[in-house]
Amino acid sequence: MAWVWVCTSCCRQLTEAVLPTPTRVGAEERTPLLGPAPASQSPGPSILKGLGAPSAGFSCPPNNFASSDPLPGEYRKVDLSTGSSSTWGPAATRASWPTAVLLADLEQDARQGECALPGAAQAGLAPVKPEASQSSGPGPTSCMGASLVAEAGMRDTGSAGPEPESCLPCCDGGQETPEPRRGQPLPRPELPSVMLLNGDCPESLRKEEGATELPRENGLDEAEPGEETTGQEVIVIQDTGFSVKILAPGIEPFSLQVSPQEMVQEIHQVLMDREDTCHRTCFSLHLDGNMLDHFSELRSVEGLQEGSVLRVVEEPYTVREARIHVRHVRDLLKSLDPSDAFNGVDCNSLSFLSVFTDGDLGDSGKRKKGLEMDPIDCTPPEYILPGSRERPLCPLQPQNRDWKPLQCLKVLTMSGWNPPPGNRKMHGDLMYLFVITAEDRQVSITASTRGFYLNQSTAYHFNPKPASPRFLSHSLVELLNQISPTFKKNFAALQKKRVQRHPFERIATPFQVYSWTAPQAEHAMDCVRAEDAYTSRLGYEEHIPGQTRDWNEELQTTRELPRKNLPERLLRERAIFKVHSDFTAAATRGAMAVIDGNVMAINPSEETRMQMFIWNNIFFSLGFDVRDHYKDFGGDVAAYVAPANDLNGVRTYNAVDVEGLYTLGTVVVDYRGYRVTAQSIIPGILERDQEQSVIYGSIDFGKTVVSHPRYLELLERTSRPLKILRHRVLNDRDEEVELCSSVECKGIIGNDGRHYILDLLRTFPPDLNFLPVPGERLPEECTRAGFPRTHRHKLCCLRQELVDAFVEHRYLLFMKLAALQLMQHKASKMENPTSLENGSLLSSESKPEDPLGPEAGSEEEGSSASGLARVKELAETIASDDGTDPRSREVIHNACKAVGSISSTAFDVRFNPDIFSPGVRFPESCQEEVRDQKQLLKDAAAFLLSCQIPGLVKDCTDHVVLPMDGATLSEVMRQRGINMRYLGKVLDLVLRSPARDQLDHIYKIGIGELITRSAKHIFKTYLQGVELSGLSAAISHFLNCFLSSYPNPVAHLPADELVSKKRNRRRRNRPPGAADNTAWAVMTPQELWKNICQEAKNYFDFSLECETVDQAVETYGLQKITLLREISLKTGIQILLKEYSFDSRHKPAFTEEDVLNIFPVVKHVNPKASDAFHFFQSGQAKVQQGFLKEGCELINEALNLFNNVYGAMHVEICACLRLLARLHYIMGDYAEALSNQQKAVLMSERVMGIEHPNTIQEYMHLALYCFASSQLSTALSLLYRARYLTLLVFGEDHPEMALLDNNIGLVLHGVMEYDLSLRFLENALAVSTKYHGPKSLKVALSHHLVARVYESKAEFRSALQHEKEGYTIYKTQLGEDHEKTKESSEYLKCLTQQAVALQRTMNEIYRNGSSANIPPLKFTAPSMASVLEQLNVINGILFIPLSQKDLENLKAEVARRHQLQEASRNRDKAEEPMASEPEPAGAPEDAASQTPVAKDPPSPSLQG
Repeated sequence: MAWVWVCTSCCRQLTEAVLPTPTRVGAEERTPLLGPAPASQSPGPSILKGLGAPSAGFSCPPNNFASSDPLPGEYRKVDLSTGSSSTWGPAATRASWPTAVLLADLEQDARQGECALPGAAQAGLAPVKPEASQSSGPGPTSCMGASLVAEAGMRDTGSAGPEPESCLPCCDGGQETPEPRRGQPLPRPELPSVMLLNGDCPESLRKEEGATELPRENGLDEAEPGEETTGQEVIVIQDTGFSVKILAPGIEPFSLQVSPQEMVQEIHQVLMDREDTCHRTCFSLHLDGNMLDHFSELRSVEGLQEGSVLRVVEEPYTVREARIHVRHVRDLLKSLDPSDAFNGVDCNSLSFLSVFTDGDLGDSGKRKKGLEMDPIDCTPPEYILPGSRERPLCPLQPQNRDWKPLQCLKVLTMSGWNPPPGNRKMHGDLMYLFVITAEDRQVSITASTRGFYLNQSTAYHFNPKPASPRFLSHSLVELLNQISPTFKKNFAALQKKRVQRHPFERIATPFQVYSWTAPQAEHAMDCVRAEDAYTSRLGYEEHIPGQTRDWNEELQTTRELPRKNLPERLLRERAIFKVHSDFTAAATRGAMAVIDGNVMAINPSEETRMQMFIWNNIFFSLGFDVRDHYKDFGGDVAAYVAPANDLNGVRTYNAVDVEGLYTLGTVVVDYRGYRVTAQSIIPGILERDQEQSVIYGSIDFGKTVVSHPRYLELLERTSRPLKILRHRVLNDRDEEVELCSSVECKGIIGNDGRHYILDLLRTFPPDLNFLPVPGERLPEECTRAGFPRTHRHKLCCLRQELVDAFVEHRYLLFMKLAALQLMQHKASKMENPTSLENGSLLSSESKPEDPLGPEAGSEEEGSSASGLARVKELAETIASDDGTDPRSREVIHNACKAVGSISSTAFDVRFNPDIFSPGVRFPESCQEEVRDQKQLLKDAAAFLLSCQIPGLVKDCTDHVVLPMDGATLSEVMRQRGINMRYLGKVLDLVLRSPARDQLDHIYKIGIGELITRSAKHIFKTYLQGVELSGLSAAISHFLNCFLSSYPNPVAHLPADELVSKKRNRRRRNRPPGAADNTAWAVMTPQELWKNICQEAKNYFDFSLECETVDQAVETYGLQKITLLREISLKTGIQILLKEYSFDSRHKPAFTEEDVLNIFPVVKHVNPKASDAFHFFQSGQAKVQQGFLKEGCELINEALNLFNNVYGAMHVEICACLRLLARLHYIMGDYAEALSNQQKAVLMSERVMGIEHPNTIQEYMHLALYCFASSQLSTALSLLYRARYLTLLVFGEDHPEMALLDNNIGLVLHGVMEYDLSLRFLENALAVSTKYHGPKSLKVALSHHLVARVYESKAEFRSALQHEKEGYTIYKTQLGEDHEKTKESSEYLKCLTQQAVALQRTMNEIYRNGSSANIPPLKFTAPSMASVLEQLNVINGILFIPLSQKDLENLKAEVARRHQLQEASRNRDKAEEPMASEPEPAGAPEDAASQTPVAKDPPSPSLQG
């Protein structure tokens, strides 16, 4: 169903302002930012200009107002920064998807499962308040509290006219990328979102939609059965929490807040985490003498109520409980040790925020500096200053004081006397431990059923009798406290520190994040790690009884869980997410074991590359072309790409979520140069032959094809959202077979009776630009760009995002054609309308260059409000026509034909994925359909080149998206459906762009990405020839050839005396990489760079002009440290944290000691939380209506839901926290803003990486909130950290650097470090001038900031010079009468007076010498308030005074717009084609100023 966001235009502005809002999000990546996507996060995650986008605020009061109450003149704060900050560009009002969940439970006592949301009901989700669905009524009240933000320069509403925001992508598909995926399988997003945003209950909506069903796009509103109720069921588990008293042995009773839907087990977890009870693991809880069941919910416990007393009762141990206890003690001892994070184990990851904030910001009350401020040292290290060429690596991971762990014990390990002999078992012995205390005392400990005691065994003599002191303790910690004073002291100190750490620093992340650098660490003895390595728990998780997990059963059972109401859906999504993250972890571990040679193959007699493996109920295969399966498609290259395509297919079908259709759990792991596919196993598949199993699809690429009615029925339900056409093909016996997927897609019914589909590698249609077909000519746009090009495999598909954007684009075209013809039909008395019907407007060749072409159309049409009105009218006409009028039926028919719709009565574009598949034949009867489908594919290929790529380049020029590294650039390309193989084309277009200078950063990132991707391709085959013992030598040799200036690095081969003589015996079962091959050792830098240039030409069709790394750095302005980071992240290398001398010509930069590890690079499915988004959207709707507080509460609820599904850590939670922080900041609650933003930073570091561009953004926001809370030194160190990370990830010359340096300069100005401040502000001025042009309003603001510092230094001449520059820009851009121009002119006068006064004084001194009578000069030291005001402006947040009269105008305007909106609601979508192009996103400060920019005047009420 179309996502109809009908919100009054004025409210739209506020959301644009307050919420970072994505436009369209891929099926897989519906993360809000990912961050970035976002991602991730995002992920992730994508780069997003963070909220501090320099692009949309302003400081010109009269045109903008915001208020949540009608007090005249009261100042309210409005956030304008917005969307500019989001990766998704200016179309910022589609509901943004925050993604987030606050670990409510972490709010109190870091306990799990407890909800402590501010303002939210203690235990769950408050029902959505009824106003959510009423208050957008036409009455003036709906906007009574509206905070309205005047047109941020991002959209010229003047030209768009008063209509509500529409949500169609602009024609060039780039700039406002299409709204969230239309047939996209988000489970049920549509109704509620419409309900909450339009203030309409779903029924009425459904009626309205019914009317317009006619040309509806691809059946978007096909709801799954049982989904109809979602709109209503926002009433949720509304149970309130209560507190109980806990009595534990040996400590004072304490009370604990719990909620009824928690399990008893969760109280256990809390007690195991508390400082005073953490050493207990084996206990039960008793209420009135009755033991509580571990797995029962608290509400089902009889007699449990407010004030009940729960007694902790110690239970006897079993071997399992004793192991769990020892493991827990080990975890407590290592709780501050970061080695697990560096080693990428157990979902630990790094975070360094606390190093810069000195602990938790929440308790900063005691450190708050008033405005009188103690002197603080503001000088940054030399390498952070503007202009420094030095890029050190060590500061990336500053040493945390807490990491010098307090040593409690020297050794804690399993004793060699295990397991206990039979006679000792019968005395209750479970196992034996060996301990060396810090005092060097060696003791042997027995774990028995009753607890732990010392025995008399030694290393060589077994004596199980108790030793003295004869002390039996139920807890190992209590026993060690008795025998070692150091342990007692240090363990207590360690636990104190552990509980003081922010919970987000220690909670596990859902997926493992690896660090590409690590410091040198000593390897310590660790019994648990050793046990894990050798017993290789095989996924035998502690909490699961029985043996290995049946992954397939778990994955499919969670999908079958009921989903009729919210609690059920939450439970289902939580289960799906949990099983997926466990499966990903197990699959990754298994894939590494397979490549390292630790798993026996199931076909050991075959050669290594053909082997397959089963481990832990997961099936592993290597990415090689076994049995010539892919020989027609590109052999091994195709076999390498197929798993990734298959994973995209799985992701897509999972997202559509059709009941009864099952996919396999799939994870793709790249490790040591090999690609391993891990899949769950279909029950029974191993016992039968594949030929017998497959009852749908083909096992030989289309020679034999079979079909099955049940599969057709299930796949038919995916056909509309995925735009897949049901079609017929011929099999080898020339019979027609009907399919609703590509022929490779196989259907197998497992022994469990479930219908599985697998091999989804051709889910999407082929990309003809990379698939030359003899006899087929591509459209002119393609041939002009040098396509079709032969690619190295024939599995190139279009991305789902591209298919969606293309269909979207066609839909607009369809609406236009139908509109124009119907308009003409209505006015047919005047002229003959047939000229249009014959498709003259759009002959098949001209389709891609239709009036909506990338440059054409949008501006001229956008400005004509009449055009908009026409399309609206057309939408109504089409809707009101019940099809009885033959003329309108003919119009629709013609429009359908022109856009390639498969239906002649409604718009419905779908693709046949088998077109151009080698070996697939179509029946004669379908030839016409096949011809149309071929044309559609050609048009899609042309659309990518003529709309999407130019759209991307335009977005980059306008700084709508601001990638900062390779990952964020890839994210931005993928969101627009552009595959990475087009990177060369994107760079060509950047080079030819008229705004080449403003795209300098994109060019550098693109070239760096091109070089590192080409190097990765070479590295992959290079590594396959290296045996395990030579791995670090080979990797360091490769890095030397790639990055070191040393001309002839020599590889160190493993020492000869260690080479075994018996090598040849074991040929058969070698791990895949064990070739006795030292070919890698002869590589030279010249050869490597020649290969890189060749690879760039062959793969990306781009010519690199460099023969060595130094030439590349010189020619393209790259940084070696950045290239090192990119190649390490792409290949999984981990290197030693130290300073590398890349440029030394006397010795190579890397030695084999510098390569610490090689990690897997993992691709997997990311299951989503759908309901949380609805809450989020309703929160946004509230914010749009100006009810910031209610919006905040709803977003808190969303957080709670996200938390329910994802647990505490997730990319989407991170984005949600950022948004909450923003809202609190706007509402003046700095402490809450600080607390939420601190969580966002920690989470971004943990989930996305410590130097991910998204993390850099989060640091900047946190610095702003710290400054507002008077924590100046913290704010500065956070900004310095952000600047350092930016320098490392990209370098100095990035548009984001201007914002960062303005922030730093302003803070330094505030603390009166004028010279330092000038260095940063002048750098910001230079960067802004380069990227925004010398006449941009951003540059004017920069001049003003520099002038203020010169004024503070009393250097009035320089101050005047800068302010004059700014004044000139304002005058030319905005005209004499604009507020900004007047302010600047006033300031100039003031400066001139000061300059004159100073000159007089100087003359007086010259004339009269020391006896001169000097009047005191007024030098203005900046007040904190004025600095904060400027900081808010550059980060896009404003205070705006609002008078009663403004409010009246606002109400009138809202009512007027509401009526207009009513008229056009049916076809909201038809509006965008005409909407004007947004201004290049101006600086936040310019937003106001851009409102009236010599275009149409803004609407009257906004002029106030």
